[in-house]
Amino acid sequence: MTADPVVDHLESLGVAYELFPCDPALADTAEFCEAYGFELAESANTIVVVGKRDPRVYVACVLLADARLDVNGVVRKKLGIRRTSFASAEESAAVTGMTLGGVTPFGLPDDLPIWVDDRVMTRQRIVLGGGSRDRKVLTAPATLRLLPQVEVVADLAQPFETS
Repeated sequence: MTADPVVDHLESLGVAYELFPCDPALADTAEFCEAYGFELAESANTIVVVGKRDPRVYVACVLLADARLDVNGVVRKKLGIRRTSFASAEESAAVTGMTLGGVTPFGLPDDLPIWVDDRVMTRQRIVLGGGSRDRKVLTAPATLRLLPQVEVVADLAQPFETS
């Protein structure tokens, strides 16, 4: 065991993965992909959404970077809550223990649901946050299915329109 919950979690899964170091200033998806030669379609973002009721409810959503999360449609309906929004950077950090640009589904609290857009599962490999802004995790999408709180959700995100 290390003092690193992301690495510990990945090791406990017994899967192949790679930690990919990156400049923290380039951790945001578009900058990372451009600087390190990855495609948006192989980069998966983990976004925390909050259901605005008392008490608040949270879900971590994993989607490809070439898509937008359907937060006011699929996410809202699936949560069964009238008002949802993206969690603020501070709220996301409080829920996950990770800063934006590094949020990953590995090492999240066990009681935080993780919804994965079905398109993520079609990729050969994905690049995810690494728990901090100075690294990413490269692994197969099937690794996500090993997380007990993961549910693959059809049409959780919609691809951006290209012109």
